[in-house]
Amino acid sequence: MSMTDVDSDFLLAVSAKVRAGDADAYRQLFDALYGPLRRFAWSLVRDDAQAEDLVQEAFVRLWDRRASMDGDIPLRAWLYRTVRNLALNSRRDLATRTRLLDDPVSRDNPVVARPAPTPEDLTVDREINRQLSTLVQELPPRQREALLLSRVEGLSHAEVANTMGCAPRTVNNHLVAALSTLRRRLAELGTLVASLVGMLS
Repeated sequence: MSMTDVDSDFLLAVSAKVRAGDADAYRQLFDALYGPLRRFAWSLVRDDAQAEDLVQEAFVRLWDRRASMDGDIPLRAWLYRTVRNLALNSRRDLATRTRLLDDPVSRDNPVVARPAPTPEDLTVDREINRQLSTLVQELPPRQREALLLSRVEGLSHAEVANTMGCAPRTVNNHLVAALSTLRRRLAELGTLVASLVGMLS
């Protein structure tokens, strides 16, 4: 199930049951969010096994702390924030964290995915991915993170704010700045990637 397939009403209902200790609801939440969370974790650590470990650890912490958690925090946002923090902690000895959000666009991204692509489509897709990935990499880290969580993972502004530890207005500012930069840079790159400009609105 992709992030866009996870219904908000479903999340509210199952989250309430998880907080009450319902193991079946916990499994439903795991099944619904494991894939998106693993993709998010991988974008941070670039390692399949570590990404799986981070998501599993986040779910273990959720179950262990379910009874004492702040009821105002959505569990989806809590899980994303926990995965993010675990990933950052695992990389804290590196000289910089700016590479954590490289290449958020993958072949699973519906922006570039097409059924039965032609060889020409594949060539264009590869070039678009390369160009867009480069542009996203050049964004300031907080703008990249807001863009990844909002436009790739599908979190609401409130959930992104909770994940990043900032106000929703700050998230909006990051997104406006990031999208403005990407539109301008994409337009500068010429006709090959100019079609992406409309997808960013």
